[in-house]
Amino acid sequence: MEKTFKPHSIERARYQTWEEKGYFAPSGEGSPYTIMIPPPNVTGSLHMGHAFQHSIMDAMTRYQRMKGKNTLWQVGTDHAGIATQMVVERKLAAEENKSRHDLGREKFLEKVWEWKEQSGDHITQQMRRLGNSVDWDSERFTMDEGFYKAVQEVFVRLYEDNLIYRGKRLVNWDPKLHTAISDLEVENKDVKGHMWHLRYPLADGEKTAEGKDYIVVATTRPETMLGDTGVAVNPEDPRYQALIGKDIMLPLVNRRIPIVADEHADMEKGTGCVKITPAHDFNDNEVGKRCGLPMINVMTLNGDICNQGQAFNMDGTPNTSVDTTIPEKYQGLERFAARKQIVADFEAAGLLEEIKDHDLTVPYGDRSGVVIEPLLTDQWFVRAKPLAEPALEAVEDGRIKFVPQQYENMYYSWMRDIQDWCISRQLWWGHRIPAWYDAEGNVYVGRNEEEVRAKHSLAEDIALKQDNDVLDTWFSSALWTFGTLGWPEATERLKTFHPTDVLVTGFDIIFFWVARMIMMTMHFMKDEDGQPQVPFKHVYVTGLIRDEQGQKMSKSKGNVLDPLDMIDGIDLESLVTKRTGNMMQPQMAAKIEKNTRKTFPEGITAHGTDALRYTLYSLASTGRDINWDMKRLEGYRNFCNKILNAGNYVLMNTQGQDCGQNGGDIELTLADRWILSKLQRTTAQIEKNMSEFRLDHASQNLYDFIWNEYCAWYLELSKPVIWDESAPEARKRGTRQTLVRVLESIMRLAHPFMPYITEEIWQNIKELAGVEGETLMLQAFPQATQSQIDEQAEQDIEWLKGFIVGIRNIRGELNIGPAKQLDVILRNTSKDDQSRLEQNRTFLMSLAKLASIRILGEGEEAPMSTTQLVGEMEVLVPMAGLIDKDAEIKRLTKEVEKLAKEVLRFEGKLNNERFISKAPANVVEKEKAKLEDAKSAKATLEQQLEAISAL
Repeated sequence: MEKTFKPHSIERARYQTWEEKGYFAPSGEGSPYTIMIPPPNVTGSLHMGHAFQHSIMDAMTRYQRMKGKNTLWQVGTDHAGIATQMVVERKLAAEENKSRHDLGREKFLEKVWEWKEQSGDHITQQMRRLGNSVDWDSERFTMDEGFYKAVQEVFVRLYEDNLIYRGKRLVNWDPKLHTAISDLEVENKDVKGHMWHLRYPLADGEKTAEGKDYIVVATTRPETMLGDTGVAVNPEDPRYQALIGKDIMLPLVNRRIPIVADEHADMEKGTGCVKITPAHDFNDNEVGKRCGLPMINVMTLNGDICNQGQAFNMDGTPNTSVDTTIPEKYQGLERFAARKQIVADFEAAGLLEEIKDHDLTVPYGDRSGVVIEPLLTDQWFVRAKPLAEPALEAVEDGRIKFVPQQYENMYYSWMRDIQDWCISRQLWWGHRIPAWYDAEGNVYVGRNEEEVRAKHSLAEDIALKQDNDVLDTWFSSALWTFGTLGWPEATERLKTFHPTDVLVTGFDIIFFWVARMIMMTMHFMKDEDGQPQVPFKHVYVTGLIRDEQGQKMSKSKGNVLDPLDMIDGIDLESLVTKRTGNMMQPQMAAKIEKNTRKTFPEGITAHGTDALRYTLYSLASTGRDINWDMKRLEGYRNFCNKILNAGNYVLMNTQGQDCGQNGGDIELTLADRWILSKLQRTTAQIEKNMSEFRLDHASQNLYDFIWNEYCAWYLELSKPVIWDESAPEARKRGTRQTLVRVLESIMRLAHPFMPYITEEIWQNIKELAGVEGETLMLQAFPQATQSQIDEQAEQDIEWLKGFIVGIRNIRGELNIGPAKQLDVILRNTSKDDQSRLEQNRTFLMSLAKLASIRILGEGEEAPMSTTQLVGEMEVLVPMAGLIDKDAEIKRLTKEVEKLAKEVLRFEGKLNNERFISKAPANVVEKEKAKLEDAKSAKATLEQQLEAISAL
């Protein structure tokens, strides 16, 4: 094999072989194990969150495959309604200077499908680079023919069950994209704004408790006052109790509206009076429901002021009794232009009380970048409460478990107060709603127009028009666990792999996706006894990956890390271009370029997939956000190299040698028995870690075993046996066999985490280990064997390690080179110490580089020595003749003086009141830690100086 780890030379070739030979497909044997990949947007590109979650899913899938399960990791992508439509619309405008309306719906959708065929597989190619062992043969797309059928079927059945209805309701409206959007597509931004205090005159000569003929309301959106239908005060507020039930005259509009009592009005906030605009504010809408107020819409779909308002009752039916006149001067004004005009008119009328600076949170469309407007529109809704009840019970009774469990509370809080779900979107790309309308506006729902006509006995001459809206992307993705398996057909695949085992996802879509999958699945999927099936048994909630400073990664900050850049490497100039290429603001681009050049002065070197994945596992503390660490990534690349070096060492000492493949006597050394014992403990621990979803613990336990026990100790302990020409052949055979078998077991243990390097090494050692098979992926995961746990060998090796480490510490303290052989004297030895000494003398002499070892005679006085303890036993190294006394005293004196100055410098800084008062607490703590480290180092060197001076 290569002497240096070169991932590029193996990754692409290995993956292609795996995929071509069908190793990722379900085996058809064993109990089923299923993971559904959260379908990434077809428009997208893998980011660190994807890499993190995909690495976790792949490790669990490979692990269960090796455990003999019939594994399915279902892959697919989401059609991403708004995102995809925007991409194609921009492309159309740039290349043909046309809009979708110029093409018409049918032609535009053809363009979308063309784009999808050309560009839609980008993210699936990235998945391959991460080593994802998904079943590519069953890849699904949320707009493929089978899934389209499932979506239509769900809509029709829910409608027939009276769980879907059409109504006029308040939604998040994007005035640029002309569609309703979900809360997840709203980006709330903190901005500096204003709070306008407006006087609303009381009607019929009424007065406040203070004798004023008006009340004052405060608003951040004066333009919505055109649609006010009430003013709310707190029923406990003594200032306004007498006015409850009275009216005010709405300024500028001259509409009489009531003063109502509602706890939404906070007595301690502002004036205690809140204007209520049920058609343009979600909180106001709830007040309107409680107080029986009508809704008046005053805005168009563009966000402009209407020529005439539209009034509705809370059930969405038209209200003809309310005056909806809008003064002519505001008609057609853009909403923010209307705001300026209305404020000016209030001031001119003497009704502007004051304007205050105000920090507020404003909702923006994450795709369009414009301010979102709560707007009253006709939409399709799912009645969520009936669907939520069994979904709540499934988590409450443990059929579905969240990992970590704390996220159950987030789930409960939303599900117990769930609102009806707006499922329609005013787009062209997506699942078109299967509803048709006649000329009178009657609605007919069915799987297709032919079914609608037959079901409702509609003549051919009755014209029908299909609803133009499409379904929310979350509606189709809510069917993911069963729609991908062939539902509504009762396929064998569905029977075998549903319910699935684990969903790996982020906390931010527990409401939008996880909860809705549970609701939909339990409504449509039933077991043989007619009981609802859950979609998955565990929900593994991952944290968010942040940059090294703990900031959320975003393109606007220029701190996004592309996982493929860390796999393949990228030069500095390309990285700068990548991060600043789409920046509209030159100042921001310059700032991002500066930070990039500072953080990555030489670009990013290639680390390979295995190193990236292992870094992600090491950080995978369940549910916690993660600060990315490039140094850790570099460390795990070194780990890969360490494993490769171990493989080369084993091959060098076993290829062409007798490793017991054909029988023969086997003698295991203490080191052999010890490493086999530690292997069993590590295997059992990793099994436990995986069952608890603690991939961070599993990766750490595996790392410790490979680096600190197999490589650092066992390989070294094998050398005195293999290289000793006088050693019995049975002993050599036993050590060679152990070297190979433990390495082969390590490759199986590590394969779920590091698939490429483990496959490469395994292919080279499998014959030596007496193992058959085409791929490591289909080998059995190691099982811990209790009979191979040897506690005595573990204790003996710990003694041996303590002895050798003690000698190495002495060499370090006295600056004695490793080539210098030392004489060692032992004092205060027990019978166990003496026995272990005789059994391991060869190991000790070789690994500790000793000239001699003897036990101090009874009554014998030890020479001046430096000492290390191994339990109660003292390991003495006589110091005379080992070092140049004068030179060492000079060197140590210089080091002590240097540290003394450091101590004084740190003490001076920490005694400076100005520094203590102004410096951040974490900086002060770091300085204190530096002081303690300097004092400790100085004390150690002073002890060494004293000992050497006494020679």
